[in-house]
Amino acid sequence: MGRARRGRKVNGVLVLNKPAGMTSNDAVQQAKRIFAAQKVGHTGSLDPLATGVLPLCFGEATKFSKYLLDADKRYCALIKLGATTDTGDADGKEIERKDTVGVTADDVQNALTALRGKIRQVPPMYSALKHNGQPLYKLARQGIEVERKVREVTVFSNELSNFNGDECTLELHCSKGTYVRSIAEDLGNALGCGAHVKALHRRAAGPYHESSMLDLEALRQIDTQQGLDALLQPMASAVAHWPAVKMVETTALFVRQGQPVQVAHAPLEGWVQLMEIAENADDRFLGVGEILADGRVAPRRLVVHD
Repeated sequence: MGRARRGRKVNGVLVLNKPAGMTSNDAVQQAKRIFAAQKVGHTGSLDPLATGVLPLCFGEATKFSKYLLDADKRYCALIKLGATTDTGDADGKEIERKDTVGVTADDVQNALTALRGKIRQVPPMYSALKHNGQPLYKLARQGIEVERKVREVTVFSNELSNFNGDECTLELHCSKGTYVRSIAEDLGNALGCGAHVKALHRRAAGPYHESSMLDLEALRQIDTQQGLDALLQPMASAVAHWPAVKMVETTALFVRQGQPVQVAHAPLEGWVQLMEIAENADDRFLGVGEILADGRVAPRRLVVHD
C-alpha cells in the first residue's frame, strides 16, 4: 500500500504574489504549509529575482496546470543598460560593462521592433530546462555549458514605458517559453552596450491577473481553514476561456465513466469545459474534454469530487 498523504484535501487555484528572493518551489512549500494542504504545484517558474503572479494549483486543480503552462504571460521588466551578467539578470555576476552615453529612448524604441512578433531564442544556461535530467542552472553553476535548441516564441507586444539614461522599463505580452532575460540581452546587443534584467514583475499568467494576487504574509494572518479556502479561485478558472459544454446528470454519468457523449449545441471542434447542470445550485465542473470528429464530446481530464 502507498503511504497516505499528509494534509487536507484542498482544491482550487491561488493567485500568489511571489516575493523577490524566493524560488517558485519555496513559494509552493510555504503556501502548502499555510493551507495544510496535501498537494500543491506551481504553473511555471518565476526566477528568484522576479515578483508577481504565480498561480498555484491545489489538489484536483493540478490536473489542469499544464494548460496554464501553455498560457500567455504579461511582464513589466526594468532593464539595466551598459552591463552584461552571466545569468542575464541582476542576480548574476557582471562580466562586461560598456558606456551608454548617446543611447536614447528612440534607439531603444527602434531596437525593440526586431524583438516583436515571432522571434527565435536560445534558452539561457541559467534556466530550469533540463539536460539529461539535470536542470541547466545546476550545470551552469559547475561551469558546464551544453548546446540548447533554438526555440520560436511570440512577443505580442513589447513597449517602452520609461527611459532614464541607463535604465528602461518594458511592458511585455508574450507566449509561453519566452525568456525576458534573453530579450534584455538581445536589446543590449542591438544597442551595442549590453543589458540585463534588473527587476521583473509578472502582471498576468493566462486568466490570472495581478489584481487578484495575494501575499504570503497576508495569508499567514488568516486563522481559519475556511477563511483560507475562500480565497482560492475555482478549478474551472484555469480553463475559463474555453467554451463550456453543459449537460444533465444522466449524461454526466457517462462522462464520469470516461465515455464520449453527444451534447446539443456543443462546439464543432476544440477543447471545452465539462459542466453538469445542477438543480438549485451552480453548475458543477467535471473537467475538460475535446470535441471528436463525429461531434461527440470526449472527456480528457476529470476531477474527483468528494
